[in-house]
Amino acid sequence: MRIVIVGGVAAGMSAASRAKRFDPDAEVVVFERGDFISYGACGLPYVLGGAVGEWDDLIARTPAQMRGRGIGVQLGHEVTGVDAEARTVTVLDRAAGRVATEPYDRLLVATGVSAVRPDWAQTDLAGVHVLREIPDGQAIADSLKGAGRVCIVGGGYIGLELAENMCRQGLSVVLLERNPDVGGRVLDPEYRPRLLDELGRHGVDVRCGTTVEGLIGKAGRVTGVQTDGGLVRADVVVVAVGVKPNVDLLRAAGARLGKTGAAAVDVRQQTNVDGVYAAGDNCESLHRVTRRRVHIPLGLTANRMGRIAGINMAGGDAKFPGVVGTSIFKVFGLGVARTGLTQGEAAALGLNAVSVDVTSTDHAGYYADARPIHVRLTGERGTGRLLGGQLVAENPLSVKRVDVIAAHLHSRGKVEDLFQMDLAYAPPFSGVWDVLLVAADRLNRALRA
Repeated sequence: MRIVIVGGVAAGMSAASRAKRFDPDAEVVVFERGDFISYGACGLPYVLGGAVGEWDDLIARTPAQMRGRGIGVQLGHEVTGVDAEARTVTVLDRAAGRVATEPYDRLLVATGVSAVRPDWAQTDLAGVHVLREIPDGQAIADSLKGAGRVCIVGGGYIGLELAENMCRQGLSVVLLERNPDVGGRVLDPEYRPRLLDELGRHGVDVRCGTTVEGLIGKAGRVTGVQTDGGLVRADVVVVAVGVKPNVDLLRAAGARLGKTGAAAVDVRQQTNVDGVYAAGDNCESLHRVTRRRVHIPLGLTANRMGRIAGINMAGGDAKFPGVVGTSIFKVFGLGVARTGLTQGEAAALGLNAVSVDVTSTDHAGYYADARPIHVRLTGERGTGRLLGGQLVAENPLSVKRVDVIAAHLHSRGKVEDLFQMDLAYAPPFSGVWDVLLVAADRLNRALRA
């Protein structure tokens, strides 16, 4: 059995490790076009901000370690084509310029996503960047030397995390967002102002409702961003307006794509092409709340998909259970988390949704350093089913309560069942009635009204 894996980060290396463990006799080969494998891309902003010391700290496994486990890893090798009928891939050795044909019995395409570059960002000006991989982060770090003012375009996860970390380096930061506010992909409108307040309190110049029209530069380097509201001066520009799945190889192999534009796979991570699997950020998932196909590229999902694909390619039988859309991030002193559906998302799907809001403290109010926490729970009238939750708190760690909601959503539980949960209590950790229990009780009553 020869298993070829395209892509050596989260999904690819998880698949390689699991396949080799399941079938030690299998030949497992990983082709990675870059210079790094098995690293935590989510940590990139924090290296730039100094919270993580070195780029190497993000690397979980080196090529030498993987080769020691019997997994062939070839860096700087880009798979440029797939012949599904012949079961071969075309591989370019980028350093040597040589092209070779490699056979496979099972093929995994784990090519992830690429950062979106709008037309105005297609430029040769130095100092204009995206952030997806370690080399991107290293290039940004080089550009920041001697810089004083950074412009970040996009108010999603990456943009918000970069804003914090650039400020921590003493830089002046302007954040541009074309929508009326930031956090629109995460929170309902009522909760987004808390993000704006936190950014402003730490000196980030946030300009919402702003459209970028182009870049200006001098002597080959960017000097500003032209917007519909005027010119924004900047020494460095980071474009963080979204990502797109890398599916060219899959498309060329005849694999079906879903409505999201990502790869359509079954629960075993198989495509419609015999012997071809896909896993990670380039794939759709089943949303367990809506039962619809979604594209939500996140680290745990990619690793889990890779694990499933690895077992199945090696002859096992594993199934990917789907997602509930859980995410979490920090903006300065504010923790933000969501899972399931927001009120806006539920309404857009035609669900008879009801939401309640509760503000409390992250632990017993009489215990030292109690901080505010805001929770919104959303449920479905008629069925009593829990649909989602959103949390914003001044103690970032306290929003990990989102995992309780996510676990309940995973089993398609009801609001009443959440209220009945036996949650841990001690004054340093929560009130006797945890904020989630209070919110569930209030939502349960609202659904019955």
